[in-house]
Amino acid sequence: MEIMLAVVGVALVASLIADRRKTLAGVLRGLKMLWAILPMLLGLIAAVSIILAAVPPASLARVIGGEGPLPFVIALLVGSVALIPGVVAYPLAALLRDQGASTPVLAAFITTLMMVGIVTLPLEIRFLGRRVALLRNALAFAGSAVVAVVMAVILP
Repeated sequence: MEIMLAVVGVALVASLIADRRKTLAGVLRGLKMLWAILPMLLGLIAAVSIILAAVPPASLARVIGGEGPLPFVIALLVGSVALIPGVVAYPLAALLRDQGASTPVLAAFITTLMMVGIVTLPLEIRFLGRRVALLRNALAFAGSAVVAVVMAVILP
C-alpha cells in the first residue's frame, strides 16, 4: 500500500509540474465523482459488514462443504452474491477446504467471489450502463463456472 501511495504521490507531483491547472481540474473532478458515489459506497460497505457479521464461516462451510453438483452450484451462487475481500476470502477457502469442500467447489466460490458482483451491480449499472454491467456479470459467472469445471478435471 505504501508503494502504491508513493507512486501516486510522485505521479501527482510530476503532473503538477507539467500542468498545474489541468492537474487541479482533474483532482477536483475526481473528488466530485467520489462525492457522488460516496452514499452508495458507504451503504455497500455497511451491507457487507452486516452480512459478514451475520454469516459465520462455519455456516458457510456447512453449506458448500463436500463434493457434487449441489455444493458446486451453491458455491457459484453464494460467491456471486457475497462481497468479501481477497484478504478474507483465501483464509476462508482454507477453512472450507478443512471442512471438506472439493477443489472445484472452492474454485467456483473464489472465482465468482472475485469476478461476479451482484451486490455491486447497482454501482456498475450507474457507471457502465445496464447492458454492459449485466453482460460483464453474466460472462464473469460463465467464466467462473468454466474455471471451476477445468479445475475439476485438472485437480480432482
